[in-house]
Amino acid sequence: MSKFDKKWEKEVLEIADGIRMRVFQHTVEQNGGYLSQACSSAEIFAALYHGLMKLPKIKEPLMPDPWQGAPGPGNPIHTGIKFNSGGKAGYDRFIMSPAQYALVVYAALIETGRMDEAGMEAYNKDGGSVEMIGAEHSPGMEVTTGSLGQGISQASGIAMAYKLKGRKEKVFVFLSDGECQSGEFWEALQAASFHKLDNMIMVVDRNGCQCDGIMKPVMNIEPFDERFRSFGCECVRIKGHKPLLLAEALSTPHRGKPLAVILDTSPYHGLTFIKERSPKFHYVRFTEPSQREEYRARYEALVNG
Repeated sequence: MSKFDKKWEKEVLEIADGIRMRVFQHTVEQNGGYLSQACSSAEIFAALYHGLMKLPKIKEPLMPDPWQGAPGPGNPIHTGIKFNSGGKAGYDRFIMSPAQYALVVYAALIETGRMDEAGMEAYNKDGGSVEMIGAEHSPGMEVTTGSLGQGISQASGIAMAYKLKGRKEKVFVFLSDGECQSGEFWEALQAASFHKLDNMIMVVDRNGCQCDGIMKPVMNIEPFDERFRSFGCECVRIKGHKPLLLAEALSTPHRGKPLAVILDTSPYHGLTFIKERSPKFHYVRFTEPSQREEYRARYEALVNG
């Protein structure tokens, strides 16, 4: 019997609620934040970290290290990989491409017992590694993805290296739909298909938004799933916020092809009043004290309700 059953899904949904609430609370306290990303992706990260990725157990939640300076001679690369697999043989790799989702990753690590919540005291502060826009030294971030669209290139490189070395681990890469508008993304996808990187799994949060607003008027990339297939990938498109559907999708046969799972999600799932901000969901900002108090009250109502 698969461990991915209704009981597992219930646990994942509880973790996802915890992720959203942490990000919401933080957004209110910081007068702004990447809140819609938590609304759309909480179930995805919860499911990945609660069993869909093969990761070693951590004895106790880890504290983020302080920033140790730029990598270079005499200063080894400082990476957040230890919050994931630690690079150990037999465990999956995780590349987080859209770095603005970093706060959601931190919340997921806390909710799944991999990061000490006290580490959030260093969030976006000088000398800390818990950055608002995550980099390779940030918890859960294994590489610096730089401009959007670069994460898949790095994931493909790791997957190809594993292939050449005969390693069997999978390389997961989390993508936002907005970054898939970039040319580099499609070039990397073409290369991954050409090299038959069937050890790479792309999980895409298709919430229909990017920094300039709704995606379709900016640059439409639909039919998204058909585009993946035309580039030589196996692609499954499912309803977002349904952990069991994601677990099922990841078992799709894709020998000789990278696998893409597109999840159609909502940028205000679980916090429906965020819809009031349509069409600007990319960064939720509170500029007026009255707004902060209003949302704080809504937060308290959610917590106590």
